[in-house]
Amino acid sequence: MRPISFLFPATLFVLACSASARTMPYPQPDAESGPSVQVSAPGPAAFITEDKASQISGSYAMSNGWHMKVQTSSRYIDARIDDQKPMRLRAVSGDKFVSRDGSVTMQFNQGEYGDDMTMSYVPDRRLAQVVVISSRMAQR
Repeated sequence: MRPISFLFPATLFVLACSASARTMPYPQPDAESGPSVQVSAPGPAAFITEDKASQISGSYAMSNGWHMKVQTSSRYIDARIDDQKPMRLRAVSGDKFVSRDGSVTMQFNQGEYGDDMTMSYVPDRRLAQVVVISSRMAQR
């Protein structure tokens, strides 16, 4: 075989690998129901001060290319990723927010300087998989 004949499949493979970050499944809002098991009840919602709310709210550029907008309230946040439905996450502490079914978690004020945010979610309940995405608040 000619070495050039290997060039086309290799090029397609490289393009497919670079596109995989943008094709990851979005986290689903609580509206979708499915089989689930919850082993512990979440604690009461924490109160978010105005100072914390101003630190958290805004637009974020995520590490996989998604864009997320966060709006705050006194007990929850609404996070909208790209053009998807907003997800409501309630505060379990001043910096940690969890969806009603526990499949999406966001933690703010992380890292050495407190300017990192991490979101983890379960993309498919049938699989034992958790996706973790990060963003720096400086990218807001």
